[in-house]
Amino acid sequence: MSELTKQSRDGGIPAIIGRGTTIIGSIHSGQDLILDGELEGELDVENRSLTIGPHGKVVANAKAREVDIQGNMTGNIESSGKTCIRSSGSLVGDVVTRGIVIENGAVFKGNLEIVTRPNQNGEVKNGE
Repeated sequence: MSELTKQSRDGGIPAIIGRGTTIIGSIHSGQDLILDGELEGELDVENRSLTIGPHGKVVANAKAREVDIQGNMTGNIESSGKTCIRSSGSLVGDVVTRGIVIENGAVFKGNLEIVTRPNQNGEVKNGE
């Protein structure tokens, strides 16, 4: 887990939901979040980074600036920055993002929409 707990871009330490923890409900975080436990509900990480750790099991829709999936996630993602699905990761759901990385060995089943810029609220939008 030490690889997961790197300082966030603003120098702060991310919030961590560790292995063995199960949450049923919604999480709203104003700081980077590392989820290596289980969650069923909703994830809103206000313009911050969300990491689903290698032991993470998530059934939720998620909004974040950046999303890094190393575990298993079922749900839709809205990312104003980049979304990464690592080789150990699995995502079943639709993705709206500015950029995506899908490593060899990763699992992705869903629709993908690449957007060109975020709107004033940080939400992603097509540049039409």
